[in-house]
Amino acid sequence: MAYLSIENVSKTFPGDGQEVQVVTPLTLNIAQGQIVTFLGPSGCGKTTVMRMVGGLETPTAGQITLDGALLRGPDRRRGMVFQSYAAFPWLTVAGNIRLGLKYRPDLPPQDHDAAVAQLIDLVGLNGFDDSYTNRISGGMRQRVAIARTLAADPDVLLMDEPFGALDALTREHLQNKLLDINRAAAKTTIFVTHDVEEAILLAHRLIVFSARPARLLEDIDVTAHLGTDQREQTLRDAPAFLDLRRHVQGIIRAEHARAEQDGAHGI
Repeated sequence: MAYLSIENVSKTFPGDGQEVQVVTPLTLNIAQGQIVTFLGPSGCGKTTVMRMVGGLETPTAGQITLDGALLRGPDRRRGMVFQSYAAFPWLTVAGNIRLGLKYRPDLPPQDHDAAVAQLIDLVGLNGFDDSYTNRISGGMRQRVAIARTLAADPDVLLMDEPFGALDALTREHLQNKLLDINRAAAKTTIFVTHDVEEAILLAHRLIVFSARPARLLEDIDVTAHLGTDQREQTLRDAPAFLDLRRHVQGIIRAEHARAEQDGAHGI
């Protein structure tokens, strides 16, 4: 049995006089500890799939299970990180992270300080414990949001373009941090992005979606292509990485041309 299973899931929304199909029937099985990236045109429905996994949207048909249990509304087993910097400005870095520990009945209060310190170290914010989040950079605020989400110890981490608004160097830094987190905690992760290189660099598996309504174009075992789970930024220059990037870009260009010809929206 798959750890995270999306079984024949589809989604429609009300429209002007008729329903709008956003996701066609989709089946995906995700192993525990995998980072799976979702790549596809803007508005195609990939974020809707992720939100259904998170319990923020309800499938129109089909079901989603986690470790055999049917998922319904949100719960602490699934933690979400969005593109916007969701840090509370009236709290310090440590105070923001401590909020996530409210959902940890398994962790005694006397262990909270150590847990906060460990997470601050994990996301590379040592020395900023007492800094208010309206006084630190956007990239640092995003690291606070990631640490606060991890503080709740979710089984699945859901990330919706969390680095999309950042400059290139900060984005690379946080990509490295996410890889560090996966090596340290092996969190099952769904990561939504528009960036082909980011999708390949981070993923064990890459799911390429069509234009709306979202359907699966290709399910790529990235580790099999690159021959390694050990990811570094220098991997971008490797021949296997460049070959895979060309392949994925070819899929996206072909889908863009098809969607334009068909008059599809959301590209």
